[in-house]
Amino acid sequence: MSLRLCLLACLVAAACATKDELKPTNWLSTTELENVPSLNDITFERLESMPLDKGAKLMEKLYHIASIKHDLSPNFVPSASNIPVWIIKSNGDRMEAKLNNYVDKVTALPGFGEDEVTIVLTGLPQNSPATQKALRKLEQAYKQRYNVQNQQKNSHNSRQQMNKDYVSTSSEETSEEWKSAKTTAGNLIIIDLGSTFTSFKRFALLDVAGTGSMIGHTLVDLTKKDVPREIIHLVGQGIAAHVAGAAGQEFTLHTGNKLRRITGLDPAKMISKPREQLVGLSRGNADFVDVIHTSSLAMGTPMRCGDVDFYPNGVNQAVPGAENVIEAANRATRYFAETVRPGGERNFPAVVANSLKQYKEKNGFGMRAYMGINADYDLQGDYILEVNEKSPFGKRASAQKQNHYHGSHQRN
Repeated sequence: MSLRLCLLACLVAAACATKDELKPTNWLSTTELENVPSLNDITFERLESMPLDKGAKLMEKLYHIASIKHDLSPNFVPSASNIPVWIIKSNGDRMEAKLNNYVDKVTALPGFGEDEVTIVLTGLPQNSPATQKALRKLEQAYKQRYNVQNQQKNSHNSRQQMNKDYVSTSSEETSEEWKSAKTTAGNLIIIDLGSTFTSFKRFALLDVAGTGSMIGHTLVDLTKKDVPREIIHLVGQGIAAHVAGAAGQEFTLHTGNKLRRITGLDPAKMISKPREQLVGLSRGNADFVDVIHTSSLAMGTPMRCGDVDFYPNGVNQAVPGAENVIEAANRATRYFAETVRPGGERNFPAVVANSLKQYKEKNGFGMRAYMGINADYDLQGDYILEVNEKSPFGKRASAQKQNHYHGSHQRN
């Protein structure tokens, strides 16, 4: 049975069940229920220190109990003046702003909006080593992507300058392929929503719709200042992937048009959500929505969220090499960063499949596409791939000759 059909069957079964059948005591023992900590007792540090399987089970229990009891209402919307925004200038320097004033600051920069605009929404606080590293890798990758033209003119000097900017810690960063990579110009903006999650409870009770609406209005303001919607790429991590979806909806509501692309990096399970409102990332939030799931049965959701959903190593608690749920959630960002870095765009070949078993039965052959920055906008359906435990994570391989790689997995 396909992943989509399995999930649909589960939803139908849940909808048909009686209230008694849905009681938590019918699928969790009394001891297990008593041992589920309250939101006030859970911290990101605690989750990062837990073994992977234990942390994943805790997140599953929290999610299912909240879904059945409906006793948690999303009520946290951070103030726009408290959300930090980092504007990465063309020379690589950072300029600080806030959500309520970043539009004026970026549109005042010379040449802003003439090239690709990438806006990243962080979804976890930066006090986690794994989270810090993932965002640093993504920022470094975009710096290389958007400054590769200058770097290629003088590879020796540019390499020295890059080494001043950061310490290379992964083999994908030391690859020489960037020297002959295709050039791209653009602008990077990081909206650090994750920094407002000063507690796990704030993360769990985030009002996705309200926060997304607030961010969506800033995107409307960007386009009013002559930034074409077609060049805006919104990237959301974890719970911020759903915020990105809500921002896309708000943008469409006010403009009648869609953003060109939204990328979800391990969209999180939403522990709190309104009863009578569908929220969260989904196809239709932009012209093209692509998603990478790396902790489907832990902090992330296994549910399809985009036009195309990539499942590295299938639907699991975590991808290979991740030791806890926080690290597993951040792997999607690491994978995407690897494809953003010039020369790494095709590091993650994937094929149409509904499970890792089906993928392995085909020996990785079939209609092939590439996960990450170069995902084809015509892709639809579920794609499976295998990844390495350590960086570089992509199992790069030559694409098989084919006439049409996305036509065999259309949506119903």
